[in-house]
Amino acid sequence: MKLPRRRFLHLAAGAAALPTMSRAAWAQTYPARPITIIVPFPAGGPTDVIGRILAERMRATLGQTVIIENVTGANGTIGVGRVARAAPDGYTISIGHWSTHVVNERSINSSTTC
Repeated sequence: MKLPRRRFLHLAAGAAALPTMSRAAWAQTYPARPITIIVPFPAGGPTDVIGRILAERMRATLGQTVIIENVTGANGTIGVGRVARAAPDGYTISIGHWSTHVVNERSINSSTTC
């Protein structure tokens, strides 16, 4: 089988670039710094208890500090909004339920369009 010259050059260039590309594509380990879980309800409630149980399991599994922040107000909208504005790096997450993630967003959007 005879390879055309252009095809051979493409294959050779790809083979030469492969070792440098694989080093550049190495991923970092995920939990390189503390993870923050924002609970949009007061401390001591059922959502807070579930968040703290989840944080303890994550702390044991990931081997990284997990911080719980209770950000209350406006039926959970303030806490969820804070998570929405956080850097999209995966270190700030939210725990909530139907009323904090769906119902409040719907009421906010309908009131601003009127």
